[in-house]
Amino acid sequence: MTPAFPDVRAGLRDAWAVALGLVPLGLAFGLLMTQVGFAWWWTPVFSVLIYAGSMEFLAVNLVLAGVGPLSTALTAFMVNFRHIFYGLTFPRHLVRGRAGRAYSTYSLTDESYAIASAHPPRSGTQVLTIQLFCQAMWVVPGIIGALVGEVIPAGIQGMEFALVALFVVLAWETFRGSRDLSLPLLAGGLALVAGLVLPGQMLMVALSAYFLVLIGRHLSPALDRRLEWRV
Repeated sequence: MTPAFPDVRAGLRDAWAVALGLVPLGLAFGLLMTQVGFAWWWTPVFSVLIYAGSMEFLAVNLVLAGVGPLSTALTAFMVNFRHIFYGLTFPRHLVRGRAGRAYSTYSLTDESYAIASAHPPRSGTQVLTIQLFCQAMWVVPGIIGALVGEVIPAGIQGMEFALVALFVVLAWETFRGSRDLSLPLLAGGLALVAGLVLPGQMLMVALSAYFLVLIGRHLSPALDRRLEWRV
């Protein structure tokens, strides 16, 4: 048994439950890609070059709508700005070598961060195993879903809701961990205000405002304590 094998096995043990949860999402994404007119091989292209579940679903709509590169880049930043905070505590320092650290940075997702937070890895091998396994469970089912989508009738509705369901579960699990009711209330309140004031830009405005609130709470512990509402 090589020295790295126990860490590989530990990474697979920690990640398998969450990784299996990615399978229906990958299938849904692949189906969605072919249902809206993309060739099946575009699915692994999206999943490898972008590899950000929510942004991949959103990128389909952005491409179909012909949105320009600047607007797309800004949208991608706002959708994924939470990764800035993930990077502060994710155990990337355990990974040795530039290539390994570059991959670990690229493949940092909600799921891999949640796994590493719940089960702190012991080594860089364990970190990379978790991330590789999660990506495989996203990319491979996506290809399968895309191939299946090539042969089933077009017009199936609701595939994109699979990602919404995932984020509902992740949000609920995060709330159960923090029990801070102010976070979902602030997010919902900002979304409501943005929808009333600028309905066409609701997502961007709400995300930007919530981002500023999080920065303010991070920089000011006193403000964070005043806003905190644990139940």
